[in-house]
Amino acid sequence: MALELRQSASGTTLRVRVQPRAAKDELAGLREGALVVRLKAPPVDGAANEALARFLGRALGVPPSAVRIVRGASGRDKLVALDGIDAATARAALGGAGAQAGAS
Repeated sequence: MALELRQSASGTTLRVRVQPRAAKDELAGLREGALVVRLKAPPVDGAANEALARFLGRALGVPPSAVRIVRGASGRDKLVALDGIDAATARAALGGAGAQAGAS
């Protein structure tokens, strides 16, 4: 299944599956259309959500403030809004995981 990226009025949304307390921060492929992101941060007091915003911001070349969790802030499965970036640019920036992405 391909990475699900959707164009929105302000940018792009994508589904993310977070694996906290990993050995390092990294993209770990796709699972059921969601981008799998491993993070060193624990899922405590929003630390993993902040780490996700920083990590995706670096990976996509946008400030962390442009990465917003729209749904799933307290779970592993999240819907993330990327402000100011279109789906094609996000797909290209995600490299290997995004290369399999199809337009949704």
